[in-house]
Amino acid sequence: MSVVESLLLGIIQGLTEFLPVSSSGHLEIGKVIFGNDFQPKESLIFTIVLHAATALSTVVVFRKDIVGLIIGLFDKTDAGARHFSLKIIISMIPAALVGLFLEDTISQLFNGNLTRVGAMLFVTALLLLLADRAKNTHKDVTQGKALLIGVMQAIAILPGISRSGATIATAVLLGLDRQKAARFSFLMVLPLIFGSMAKSILDFEGGEQSLQWLPLTFGFFAAFITGILACRWMIALVKKSQLKYFSVYCVVVGSIALAYGLL
Repeated sequence: MSVVESLLLGIIQGLTEFLPVSSSGHLEIGKVIFGNDFQPKESLIFTIVLHAATALSTVVVFRKDIVGLIIGLFDKTDAGARHFSLKIIISMIPAALVGLFLEDTISQLFNGNLTRVGAMLFVTALLLLLADRAKNTHKDVTQGKALLIGVMQAIAILPGISRSGATIATAVLLGLDRQKAARFSFLMVLPLIFGSMAKSILDFEGGEQSLQWLPLTFGFFAAFITGILACRWMIALVKKSQLKYFSVYCVVVGSIALAYGLL
């Protein structure tokens, strides 16, 4: 993969990670368009590196929240931070179990199958439409709701189902405040992404020399910079309840992906 291609894919990742249109689905579409010859394992590790970049974007945007949570964990008087951290851990369990026991199956999903990507984009479109029509409330995240949101995050491993869109939509449909739903969605994925990246690099078959470090670096920084912009934009959009437009976008892109895959 050339530097230019990885740069463009990084921009795609940065823009689509936080917007509810499935970054992994768009990456698979982009890889097919560029005609890369990645093996499934290589394709997955490239995807994880770009996701790590956008996870770092999340750290930058929510740095005050993260610092507050870390300090709160060691503050005996701050029960709120400890409870919120526990909910984050609970939400991670489903995706962590899927990653541990279905790693080979997950790797095979990142093989440029646009028919599957298109179908899953339709699922994302439906979730966004339902969430956009849901009434806005001011409820907090409970442990039970955190687990349900975590289950949806595990399902969103499928390319074409937007992780942010699916988790935010699930949270809104469960009655959570829209801004709290977005905040929880963006924070809950951080430990998983960094953990997945570290494990994938350590387990990568072929060793360091098989990794294309220069394209990975350019892709990483492109995703990081655009991710910061997209993250802040998405928070504003969720508060205004404008998810229906992304639902239409997913239907259009999903239709194109389906048509391309079938033909």
